[in-house]
Amino acid sequence: MTLSDPETLRLHDTDNVVIALRDFAAGEQPGDLDSPLRSEIRRGHKIAVAAIAPEQDVMRYGQIIGQATRAIAPGDHVHVHNLGMSEQALDHAFASSNTPLPAIDRSRTFMGYHREDGRVGTRNYLGIVTTVNCSGSVARFIAEAADRSGLLDPFENVDGIVPIVHGSGCAMSASGEGYDTLFRTLSGYAQHPNFGGVLLIGLGCEVMQIADLVGGRTVRSDGNLRYMTIQQSGGTRRTIEAGLRQLGEMAAIADRSVREPAPVSELTVGMQCGGSDGYSGITANPALGYASDLLVRHGGTTILSETPEIYGAEHLLTQRAATPQIAQQLVDRIGWWEDLCARTGGEMNNNPSPGNKRGGLTTILEKSLGAVAKGGTAPLSAFYKFAEPVDRKGFVFMDSPGYDPCSVTGQIASGSNLIVFTTGRGSVSGYKPTPCIKLATNSEMYARMAEDMDINCGDIVSDGVSIEDKGTQILETFIKTASGQRTKSEELGFGGAEFVPWQIGAVM
Repeated sequence: MTLSDPETLRLHDTDNVVIALRDFAAGEQPGDLDSPLRSEIRRGHKIAVAAIAPEQDVMRYGQIIGQATRAIAPGDHVHVHNLGMSEQALDHAFASSNTPLPAIDRSRTFMGYHREDGRVGTRNYLGIVTTVNCSGSVARFIAEAADRSGLLDPFENVDGIVPIVHGSGCAMSASGEGYDTLFRTLSGYAQHPNFGGVLLIGLGCEVMQIADLVGGRTVRSDGNLRYMTIQQSGGTRRTIEAGLRQLGEMAAIADRSVREPAPVSELTVGMQCGGSDGYSGITANPALGYASDLLVRHGGTTILSETPEIYGAEHLLTQRAATPQIAQQLVDRIGWWEDLCARTGGEMNNNPSPGNKRGGLTTILEKSLGAVAKGGTAPLSAFYKFAEPVDRKGFVFMDSPGYDPCSVTGQIASGSNLIVFTTGRGSVSGYKPTPCIKLATNSEMYARMAEDMDINCGDIVSDGVSIEDKGTQILETFIKTASGQRTKSEELGFGGAEFVPWQIGAVM
């Protein structure tokens, strides 16, 4: 990536478009063009720097982002009115470029909560995990009653109580992919290292039975798990009373945990992007990719997800797969998504969203190429289904929808003890029990929403900050946040509405 002019950016020598770095009026002439602009063009949008014939490839990042739907002249705005999608052949080149990154010998640590199963938490919450929608309100009632009564006041090492409520758990098949996915999700939260204890609450008659979640296995190695059903406990009031008693006992156990040094290799970071814009693939995403590589070099784990939003760029991941089998798993899942769309009347190019388009993104290929940049350059060491426990170090992929709350839910269930989220349009969300670090892609949005954003990556363009320096800043923020520094979303109290399990299959 080189700044070809202070006003525009050319990402690759073969690109036939440049990116506007400020708003232009019709008639202005950026330095990369031989003729004036023929229309107004907003910051983050694409400008043609050469004549592009109908059906000719439009290139960004040195990759195809679509084909011209009509003749495009130099100086034209390139967007939805003249750029579209068509079929293209991808060279997946399985495992052809998977050189491991050199390890970093310098030991780094953070201050975390060591759990008996060997994992390390970055927070020490108590969770109230519901098996079904029908127990959601009671879970909230218990958390609210605990807050009113000051139940946690004697326990300075406990960060709070998090009710995990959702809209599923019944009216579904008791077997198959939908059931298995929800089972993995609830199990992952019940065992999460950011919880010092978990209370499971069900109604009693639902499909997702507590007995199945806890029966015949150790859910938490620390033993700090309690469970009850509303029907068996005698209704709402008695369940609240019993829940408060259980939480008091659990808090005393969780309070024994204190922050102690832990190697940075115990960090598992879920990487997301949402509300993307034309700067996402230029600033925040590649900077996060550099931070991802740094963490992997320290022995840690980063998770890329949102399968529909790497569509058309999956070849950049299959080429980096550690083995052909891992690459094939990813390609097979892309096929699953294509089949799902065919059966349900959807299409993989229903992205970008209206907000993405206003920010300058035109096709899913363009969005995907920018999104993949979050994954840096490390080999792809494993592929996981939604909410499967991540048991491999390094850079990995977990299948998920592109819908951010759902995708993050899967990453946390898989074991992410940190979330990092890049955004160009602005995003407000949090994901208890895991802290979420927000990266702004442009300085203008950062200035407007500074109370919600943790790091400004727009200065890569506005002030010439290097990708490497920004990536290093992101890694240092990982370490500080993991050690207890609160994120902007935590300060604002987010995290109570973003648990969204992936519902697959018929609602009966």
